[in-house]
Amino acid sequence: MVKENHRKENNMKVKFKKLNEKALLPVQAHDGDAGFDLYACLDTKLMILMSGERALIQCGFSMELPIGAEAQVRPRSGLAIKHGVTVLNSPGTIDAGYRGPVGVILANLGKDSFVVNHGDRIAQMVIAEVVQNVIFEEVGELSDSERGEGGFGSSGK
Repeated sequence: MVKENHRKENNMKVKFKKLNEKALLPVQAHDGDAGFDLYACLDTKLMILMSGERALIQCGFSMELPIGAEAQVRPRSGLAIKHGVTVLNSPGTIDAGYRGPVGVILANLGKDSFVVNHGDRIAQMVIAEVVQNVIFEEVGELSDSERGEGGFGSSGK
C-alpha cells in the first residue's frame, strides 16, 4: 500500500541579501524539518571559542521577512550535547522590520575550547507567524484553569 504525503504546503517568501560572497544561505537538512541551518561566515579560516566564552558569529547575510513573521534563532542539539555550545539568547528573535546582518551569539559552556570553522552549521532558524493585533485588557480577576498558578517545576520531574 502506498502512503500518500498529505503535507500542507506552506509557502512564504523570505528575501536574502549576501553581505559576504562566502556566505551560505539557510537550508533545511531534511525535507519537512522545522529549522533551517545557519552557517558561520568568518573572515578568517577559523575562530576558537574558549570555555566560558561567548562570541557573535556572523552568517554573512541580511534578510527581509514578511510582516507577520519572525525568525527564531535556536541552538543545534548536536553542538549542545557533544560540546556544550549553545545560542546564548535562545531563542533569539529576528523581527520582520530588521534588515541588518544576521548573527548568532554562541556560548561555550563546555570544558574544552571549541573551534568554529567557516561554513560550520552553528544554529538553526525557525520562521514563524506571529499575532500582530494583540489587545491587552486589564481585568480584576482571571478565569480559573486546571493549571492555575503552577509555574516552574509544577508538572514534576
